[in-house]
Amino acid sequence: MKTLFDKSKLLNMNMKNRFFRGALWEDLADEKGHLTPKLSAIYEEIAKGGASTLITGYAFVTEDEQPNPGMMGIYDDSFIPEYKEFTDKIHSLGSNIIMQIVYGGFMTYYKVGERTIWGPSTIKNEVTGTWAKEITKEEIKYLVKSYGEAARRVKESGFDGVEIHGGHGYLLSQFLSPYYNKRQDEYGGSIENRGRIIFEIYEAIRTAVGQDFPILIKLNSADYIKEGGLTEEDSLYVAKKLVDLGINAIEVTGGNESIQEVVNNNMGAARTKIVVSKDRESYFKNYAIKLADMIDIPVILIGGNRHLEVMEDLLNNSKIEYFSLSRPLTAEPDLINKWANGDRKKPKCVSCNKCYSTPGKRCILNIRAL
Repeated sequence: MKTLFDKSKLLNMNMKNRFFRGALWEDLADEKGHLTPKLSAIYEEIAKGGASTLITGYAFVTEDEQPNPGMMGIYDDSFIPEYKEFTDKIHSLGSNIIMQIVYGGFMTYYKVGERTIWGPSTIKNEVTGTWAKEITKEEIKYLVKSYGEAARRVKESGFDGVEIHGGHGYLLSQFLSPYYNKRQDEYGGSIENRGRIIFEIYEAIRTAVGQDFPILIKLNSADYIKEGGLTEEDSLYVAKKLVDLGINAIEVTGGNESIQEVVNNNMGAARTKIVVSKDRESYFKNYAIKLADMIDIPVILIGGNRHLEVMEDLLNNSKIEYFSLSRPLTAEPDLINKWANGDRKKPKCVSCNKCYSTPGKRCILNIRAL
């Protein structure tokens, strides 16, 4: 019988247990995306708490495209020395650390009138009201190159891997979704074409970091709208193609939060009312089970992982290998250590999402500790 505290390896990365800290934007970097003591302290606290591997909040890959304030940056070499010190500290506390990288696109309210925002087509975000202009093929080449250069910096900074953000309505998931991608060229139409920019980004990153450095993707399982969005079938095609190209792990997510229908129906990545029933937990599990049966690399499940027994059941009755937690570790950074020491308590987190409106995205139950 497998356990959540088994040791394993993801490529050359030693895993002391099966828990990841899922990416979460903390809004604590400085205005240029550089680390601050408060931001570093959050990661140190979670590393001390027992998670095997931490995935950072998304870091922007081009200086002129920062979708939110307080994000980490990775757009030039000035970041390398401070990140090297940062990753050394996390390693000394017993955890791996992976940097997630992103081009946000129209998932933003931030400085909208001061910059050009790219989309697969000229489109409007239904939730933010922000417009994006259709990215040209020359601009796609520039963006692909920027991802590769960002990944090279990630490796030189001492991170243990890099994760491409391909979910939640950010640019790469927009390309995958026919709801937004109306292109008539080789980047639109069939799912092979809609996935092309992701495949090119993967190959640019692999060229930059070599074969022995883990590359992951956080991939939308579906948009979860009635008509016109990314389907599970198309998502599975993209996942299998990435496996063929050589990607090392896929973190399963879902929900396009630029679509009002998704928000209204609580079908995004950070759903509420999970604790009403264990049946609502691990809400991308059905897709993750299908995917894990089809591929021979690790599948990481994020989204509503709460009770040990639910994750243990998935671990032993499917081929899912790892589990990411974000909000529960915001509420209890030491939750993994508690579980490892035999306390099978349910998490404090009730998925209220009030943490998103606090400084540093802290749990409101811990507000006195700020």
